Amino acid sequence: MSSEQTKRSRRLPPTPSSATCAYSYVESPLGPLLLAGDAADLHLISFPKGKQVRTPDPGWRRDDALFASAAAQLRDYFDGELERFDLSLRTAGTAFQTAVWTALRKIPLGQTISYADLARRVGKPTAVRAVGTANGANPLPIVIPCHRVIGSNGSLTGFGGGLDAKRFLLDHERALTGTTILPDP
Repeated sequence: MSSEQTKRSRRLPPTPSSATCAYSYVESPLGPLLLAGDAADLHLISFPKGKQVRTPDPGWRRDDALFASAAAQLRDYFDGELERFDLSLRTAGTAFQTAVWTALRKIPLGQTISYADLARRVGKPTAVRAVGTANGANPLPIVIPCHRVIGSNGSLTGFGGGLDAKRFLLDHERALTGTTILPDP
């Protein structure tokens, strides 16, 4: 493993132990999304491209039925029929990361905020970089909508699934809600 791969793997979200983890894939307009978790909770969504691509660990078992609800809700989201996810989630993060991820879930469909706005919302107005790092460590993109956070100047900035995926998600939500989220390219 190269040093760059090692650095990337350290930044990837933690997942449940291999002994209890199952996985599935759901097709999306962005390609197959990896879903992982256990019988109680969804722990991970991974894009097929980008900086934080995950693949199933060797000890994980494929169980499509276990993720039927998550897959159906993701399909409904992409079909424009779902605005809010209703899934049991488990995130493993620090208290600060959890606060950021909780704040992300309060950003309505079709709206964006800046990293500075998010820092203020979690009560740490000077922690913009730390908020960006926590946002990037979000293990459940789309469901915890980290893609709705943009630069203070309205620019797209970092996204684990790649900037093309972030633009797609924002354009998708803009079309659903009739709002203007980003300037047209």
